[in-house]
Amino acid sequence: MSDLELPPYAKALGIELTAIEDGVPVLTVEFGTNVEGRPEHYHGGATAGLLENAGYAVLRAQLIQEGREVQLKPVNITVQYLSAGKSQPSFAKGRITRLGRRNANIAVEAWQDDPARPIATAIMNILMR
Repeated sequence: MSDLELPPYAKALGIELTAIEDGVPVLTVEFGTNVEGRPEHYHGGATAGLLENAGYAVLRAQLIQEGREVQLKPVNITVQYLSAGKSQPSFAKGRITRLGRRNANIAVEAWQDDPARPIATAIMNILMR
């Protein structure tokens, strides 16, 4: 998994790869001024950025495992905000729901205290060339 490197956008938000659970990367972002929206809450864009990066991370990890080198291009990303992210660390991981030769579909969840209580989810459709 050492080949899995996060892009500069993730690094700018402070997102880090902190764990691998059953082969799936788990990303974390600490709360701080770089992700704060209204006082003591995550900005929606920072939450979406965490979700998007977790989706790409799980896809890249799978493609590395399969020895596939492709360029990824987003077709559609839909985010659902379920509750406000408060001033504590947030976590996210994705799940590939379909992986074909040219397209991938990914479901992603972000949470804070309890993975069973997500603060936001996303569905991603990615074109692979």
